[in-house]
Amino acid sequence: MPKAVLKEHYYYTMIAFKRVVKKYKHQEIIKDVSFGIAENEFTVLIGPSGCGKTTILKMINRLLQPTSGSIYIKGEDIKTKNVFQLRRNIGYVIQSVGLFPHLTIRENIEIVPSLGKIVGKNRKKEYLERSAALMDMVGLQPDIFLDRYPVQLSGGQQQRVGVARAFACDPEIVLMDEPFSALDPISREQLQEEVVQLQSKLKKTVVFVTHDMDEAIKLANKICIINKGVILQYDSPETILKNPVDDFVAKFVGKHRIWTTPELIRAEDIMLSTPIAARKDRSLLRCMETMRSRSVDSILIVDAEGRLEGVVYAEDIEDAPDYRIPAGQMMQENKYVAGVQDSILDILRHMKQKKTSAAPVIDNAGKLAGIITKSSLVTTLSRRYFEQ
Repeated sequence: MPKAVLKEHYYYTMIAFKRVVKKYKHQEIIKDVSFGIAENEFTVLIGPSGCGKTTILKMINRLLQPTSGSIYIKGEDIKTKNVFQLRRNIGYVIQSVGLFPHLTIRENIEIVPSLGKIVGKNRKKEYLERSAALMDMVGLQPDIFLDRYPVQLSGGQQQRVGVARAFACDPEIVLMDEPFSALDPISREQLQEEVVQLQSKLKKTVVFVTHDMDEAIKLANKICIINKGVILQYDSPETILKNPVDDFVAKFVGKHRIWTTPELIRAEDIMLSTPIAARKDRSLLRCMETMRSRSVDSILIVDAEGRLEGVVYAEDIEDAPDYRIPAGQMMQENKYVAGVQDSILDILRHMKQKKTSAAPVIDNAGKLAGIITKSSLVTTLSRRYFEQ
C-alpha cells in the first residue's frame, strides 16, 4: 500500500490532526479538531474532566480510532502504518504505571525492545547496558534496582521505571497520560523536573495530559486547552497566561496566575511606558525643573531617534558650577539597562547586584521603551493583584 502523505504545509509537523472527529454512539467526544505538534516540542493537553484530552492522546498511537478525519506522523497517515510498528516508535507512560508484577525491573524495561529486536547480536549485554543507562537517566541506581520487583519499589520509583521503559526503544514520540497525578507532592515535583531535563537532553516530542495548570505551565512549550471536545486555545504558556482567548480560558487558567509565575513576566508587562527623558543638549536647569515637577531624582538622556544614551541625577546637578551647561556634560552611564523581553526575575537580580532602584527598558533597536523602578513595581503588582 502506498504511503498517504499530507501535503498541506500547515499540518506538516511531527504530529498533525486534520478534521478529527471521535464519536461514541451518537455523542461527539472530539469535534472537528485540527492542530499540529512540532518536532521536539513538549505539548500539554489540558482541560476539565471529560473534555477529550486523553481521547486525543490515545488516537496518536491508535489505542482509539477516530470516527473521521486523519492523524499524521511526519506527514504519513497513521492508518497506513502497521499498528505494532507505529507503537514501537511511540513511548507511553500512564498514571497506573503498568509494570508487570511478575517481572523484574530490568525485564520490564527490556520487554519492549526485545519485541522489536533492535539491540543487536549480543542481546544480553546490550540489553543490560541500555537498561542501566535508562535507570541512571531517571535517577535510580541500576545495581540496586534492576533486579528488584515492582512491589519492592515506592510509587515514585515505579513511575520512574515507567518513564525509563517509555524511552527503551529510543522513540521519537512519548505520550504521557497524567503520569504523576497519583504521586505525593514531593515525588511529583521531582519527576516533573526530571522529565523536563530528559526532554531537553533527548529532544523527544512529548505529548502530556494533565488536569493541573501549574504542572502544564512548568512542563510545556505549548499548552492546548480543550473543552467539550473543542480546542479553545493552543499557544505558549506565556501567551495563554497573558492573553486568554475567552472567559472560559481565563477562568480555567486563573486570573492572577501569571503573577505566581514570575519567570513568565517580562519587562514590557510591568514597565512604566512614559519615562522622564530629555536630549543631552537640554540645560541642567530645565532638567532639574522637569525632575521637580515630576517628583523624580533622575532624568534619562536619549538621542534624536530616542535611543538611550545615559542618565543625569539630581544630586549631580546640585553640585554643578553652572546650571546653564547641557545635560550631556553631567551624563553618566546607566548602571543597568533591561530589554523589553527580559524576565522580571532577571531584572530584579541585576538591580540588586548593581545597587540601583531603577532600570530603563530599551527595545531591540536600543530605543527607550519604559522604566522599571522598585516603587512602580510594587504599585503595579499590587494593582494587578487587587483588580476584580
